[in-house]
Amino acid sequence: MVTKIHKKSAPAQESVPLSGSVKDSAQQIWQAGLGAFTRAQAEGTKAFEALVKEGISMQRKTQAAAEEKITEATSKMTNMATDITSKATGQWDKLENIFEDRVAKALNKLGVPSAKEVNALIARIDELSAAVQKLSGQKAASKAPAKAPAKSAAKAAAPVAKAPAAKKAAPRKSAPKKPAAKASKPADAQQP
Repeated sequence: MVTKIHKKSAPAQESVPLSGSVKDSAQQIWQAGLGAFTRAQAEGTKAFEALVKEGISMQRKTQAAAEEKITEATSKMTNMATDITSKATGQWDKLENIFEDRVAKALNKLGVPSAKEVNALIARIDELSAAVQKLSGQKAASKAPAKAPAKSAAKAAAPVAKAPAAKKAAPRKSAPKKPAAKASKPADAQQP
């Protein structure tokens, strides 16, 4: 049979330096971690402040861009509202003109004079009134006695001056006059 021969090594001597070196390595790793933590803490504050500054500048840029877009959208909406208002006003004016034209045609068919015709009649009445005053003033002067020509002219002109004002105040259209009924028999013939 084969027997194994084991070499006896110095496990006690090797285990001491191995456990010591592991212990030393672990302690160095721990100390490196503490150093990294301290450095990260110091630099982390600086990094954090730098990030806050970048965030503030980014926020300002974003707000400026948003305000610009809002201003642009507001101006577009204002322009659209103005355009729509002007188009609606134009359509409303067209509708109003059509309505006025149709009402004027209907009134014309009914025989109602237009405003132009009424104004022309008023002007003609004024001309005629002036002519009547002129003629009545001349007739009154020729008929008046020599003593008081001013008084008689003033009396003759006063009633005539009031008449045109009354006609101006109430221009109206008169209805067609019906012919008066004729008496078939004289009044004397009706009594027996």
